[in-house]
Amino acid sequence: MSMKTNTASLIAKELVKKLESFDSSATARRVGYITTLADSVTKASGLPGAKYLELVTFANGVQGVVVNLEEEEVGIMVLGDYLTLKEGDEVRSTGTLLSVPVGEAYLGRVINPMGEPVDAKGVIPSKTRYPMEQIASGVVHRQPVTTPLQTGIKAIDAMIPIGRGQRELIIGDRSTGKTAIAVDTIINQKDEGVICIYVAIGQKTARVAQVIADLEKHNAMGHTIIVAATASDPVTYQYLAPYAGSAMAEYFMDKGKDVLVIYDDLSKHAWAYRQISLTLRRPSGREAYPGDVFYLHSRLLERACRLSEARGGGSITALPIIETQAGDMSAYIPTNVISITDGQIYLESDLFNSGQRPAVNVGLSVSRVGGSAQIKAMKKVSGNLRLDLAQFRDLAAFAQFASDVDEITKKQIARGSRMMELLKQGQFQPASVASQVTIMWAGSKGHLDDIPVNRITEFESQFVSYVNARHRKMLTAIAKEKVLSPEIEKALEAAISDFKKSFK
Repeated sequence: MSMKTNTASLIAKELVKKLESFDSSATARRVGYITTLADSVTKASGLPGAKYLELVTFANGVQGVVVNLEEEEVGIMVLGDYLTLKEGDEVRSTGTLLSVPVGEAYLGRVINPMGEPVDAKGVIPSKTRYPMEQIASGVVHRQPVTTPLQTGIKAIDAMIPIGRGQRELIIGDRSTGKTAIAVDTIINQKDEGVICIYVAIGQKTARVAQVIADLEKHNAMGHTIIVAATASDPVTYQYLAPYAGSAMAEYFMDKGKDVLVIYDDLSKHAWAYRQISLTLRRPSGREAYPGDVFYLHSRLLERACRLSEARGGGSITALPIIETQAGDMSAYIPTNVISITDGQIYLESDLFNSGQRPAVNVGLSVSRVGGSAQIKAMKKVSGNLRLDLAQFRDLAAFAQFASDVDEITKKQIARGSRMMELLKQGQFQPASVASQVTIMWAGSKGHLDDIPVNRITEFESQFVSYVNARHRKMLTAIAKEKVLSPEIEKALEAAISDFKKSFK
């Protein structure tokens, strides 16, 4: 009996311990279940308290984000492999809104839209997160765009200047050099103190790898972040990529830094959004796009601005890229983005195929910031260039059919053809603003009128090298003072006169 008594006593003591350590507090979880499952999109019931853009977790650990709030169900974009899910699976709310990790550690890295590295260089440490969707800064928190963002491309810096805080659209058909302009602009920011974010949306993986290789070759990855959502990634990643890039840019802007964001390209972004919307059974409109496709891009590009000095004075410059079909700028998505941005750089297939590269169409390209984003020296030498080149194209077309052309017209055509040659520029060869000013000045003052058209490129190359070697102080003065003083113009006159004696 004593043995039974001891056993009962031990059991009683154990039960007392268990009861004392028992936690009677209740925990609540918001749990729903998948009702339908389609391409990267699910619908779930039982989540009445879900918020727009709230993160949810599926039973197998895959995450999703709520994008549709209906009466009985919510629509969820799957952030991962949707093939591992099935109808009836559990969905749990997390209570946190969609955000992306940010920080200086991301410079030089390639990441996906969730901030996860995809370059096999290890984990990226980050303590700060920024919301992917955020209301743009109000007008009272902004200041006018007055500081130039030098692309290093003569045709753009001279005629279609871009300012820090501007939104300038790059538009044109496939294979006209849109990405090349973006890459050259990134390379030119090495010594400008501008942080660059390149967002690849729906591009081939090989093409993105080529962009990364080009940037590494020219030592431009140190100030660049690549956000990649390639064609092989889920459509949800392609939809979220530009917002992730914008959130990362806002982190640096809030620290008072200047940021350049390139969205390559927003045509594919609109396609991704259309696919998600149609799968969610949202009503379709023109060209099957949902009715809010304009808002899709406007809320993204409105986040680009230049903050007031009271807010740190940082800026985000946006260069969205749009691909046209057969040069049709009047299509739905191109016209939408044209109306949102502060101007466009239009690249023409005919110009590209004729050897004029970059293939910038002067007549259809415009910068609504204009001379406000140019230094005075550049404004002086390129003031009439845009009009002269537009007239040259019309006169050249007319002269083809005219049997007799007067001398004034002949001179205009000769000058225009030389200036067009002067605007040709190879890829990965960005020019400093001082070098651009010197050669554009030479062209605008007629110093190239006696040089054969087929030797203009050779003349430019040798003249720029000559000035760099013999007249370095003059270039420094232009870069520092940012004006063409009478003394600098005299020095330029002497320099070009001396150089032409040796040019054969």
